[in-house]
Amino acid sequence: MEKSMFRKTVFAVALAASAMVATAAQAHPRLATALPAADAVVTAPTRVQLAFTEALVAQFSGIDLTMTEMPGMKMGPMKMNGVKATLAPDGKTLVATFARPLSVGTYKVDYHIVSTDTHRIQGSYTFKVK
Repeated sequence: MEKSMFRKTVFAVALAASAMVATAAQAHPRLATALPAADAVVTAPTRVQLAFTEALVAQFSGIDLTMTEMPGMKMGPMKMNGVKATLAPDGKTLVATFARPLSVGTYKVDYHIVSTDTHRIQGSYTFKVK
């Protein structure tokens, strides 16, 4: 009888462990922190830095930056050229560095990433430069 109960306990523990592994493996990466942060008002940043909860695949991950508003000027959205994101040494952070500080206005950050477990996500947010 003891042997049977031991086997049942081992089976239950193994089943619970496999359920936890399956859940963790199916998790999607998410944006953990952003600099500048969503809805922030900042002074002339020279880069955008996005940290995610999982390691990323650099060649399938990127950042696009669009100026959506400039004080005193009527304009449509203007995509910022030359924005290239690189993967930081931690493997989880994308960094887009600009040749010059950003001008006064409102900016939209669009990002797309693929984590090392092949999950693809995308998102966006805005911030203002004063």
